[in-house]
Amino acid sequence: MNISLVLVAIMVVLYASGIYLLLERSMTRVLLGFLLVGNATNLLLITMVGKVGSAPIVEDGVSAADMTDPMPEALILTAIVITFGVSAFLMALIYRSWRLERDDDVDDDVDDVALREEEVAELGETLESTTEDSEFGASR
Repeated sequence: MNISLVLVAIMVVLYASGIYLLLERSMTRVLLGFLLVGNATNLLLITMVGKVGSAPIVEDGVSAADMTDPMPEALILTAIVITFGVSAFLMALIYRSWRLERDDDVDDDVDDVALREEEVAELGETLESTTEDSEFGASR
């Protein structure tokens, strides 16, 4: 099986760039990262096809060994459709976020952060009370 090193290098760059963009707070960058990862996955499927052969149509005189496997091509078409659907959903989210806040950055949930701070404070009080109880037990 021959794998083109150029396709592998392009695939690695697309995956790395896409994952980097997926980790950003901007929804537009997340969309671009998702598109790059989707295209890198399509390249991965193309490189895994194997040898090039004739179309998988049964005719007289064409053996099964000379035909190309149609499964990777079907997987690529499925991946393209899934990428299109998810990117359309992300574009709708970006549009709604822009219309509501004039911003596409994802912010921290203030209530969630406040709850974490309360939990940390309660945990600290619990730890202090257990250490005070152990000190009283040791001093008796």
